[in-house]
Amino acid sequence: MIVKQVLKHLSPAGRDGKLSIFIFHRVLDRPDPLFPGEPDRACFDQMMGWISGWFNVLALDDAVEQLKTGQLPARAAAITFDDGYADNWLNAVPILKKHRLTATFFIATGYLDGGRMWNDTVIESIRNTRVECINLDWLDLGVVPLETVENRRAAVHCVIPAIKHLETAARMAAVDRIHDQCKAGVASDLMLTTDQLKQLSASGMGVGAHTVTHPILARLSLSDAKAEMSDSRDQLEAILGQRVGLFAYPNGKLSQDYTREHADLARQLGFDAAVSTNFGASGTVDDVFQLRRFTPWDRTRARFAARLCLNLKQRYA
Repeated sequence: MIVKQVLKHLSPAGRDGKLSIFIFHRVLDRPDPLFPGEPDRACFDQMMGWISGWFNVLALDDAVEQLKTGQLPARAAAITFDDGYADNWLNAVPILKKHRLTATFFIATGYLDGGRMWNDTVIESIRNTRVECINLDWLDLGVVPLETVENRRAAVHCVIPAIKHLETAARMAAVDRIHDQCKAGVASDLMLTTDQLKQLSASGMGVGAHTVTHPILARLSLSDAKAEMSDSRDQLEAILGQRVGLFAYPNGKLSQDYTREHADLARQLGFDAAVSTNFGASGTVDDVFQLRRFTPWDRTRARFAARLCLNLKQRYA
């Protein structure tokens, strides 16, 4: 009750309301030693219990319309997923439905039906390798040990940031080089199939566009960014037979990953709103083409609630 009272004070109804948008990527079958912070089914179930008890959770498209008109309920929230992993359908949706919640899933369409995102090629190559180390002098990372789980976790967390913002061709060349050095097989069933996506949508969940190949938009020409944004939407509309009005910027940090030009582009392309990964909650004065998103990483109820309240209270640039 105390948590709900504090949240109502920080996020009242009406024109002073704020919209908290939760962002997730995956819900794993079991804890992953390489990513101990990524929720598994049990953890996600617990989080959805907290969220459903504390917030008025809305479909994101409905929340956007209520935000625009100053009609949000108190403690308004929406739940989102990025990228389009198969475990969103297999693990997340059943738990969402158990708690009578809805979510919007932003899909990078180029990876449907057996595709794999570049970061997952790196992760799975390192996870499954049988070599003791790889030489990454060419990334200024030196010789990286891979003998233990701790080694591999550290390797993933230094390699991905080192290549994330490279030009697309250079990034893919780096990914291929790491994969070759690791000499490991990688999974081809990480992402949703078209049939799973259709089932996800038919179950009552929302679907939004997230580009075709998940590039850093700030590294592209505006014409290439426009194509990535519009093509992903058009592909989803063709698959689902329905309008897709929401967009998520890949990676999603202002200036680093996208710019205000891309927010203008989303508006010009006819999207209703777009979401970032900038911290905070959005109010009626904020740009609906740069909606803020956040998820506490804490694993206890009290700390999870406290960080949520801080996120509502503070404003970020």
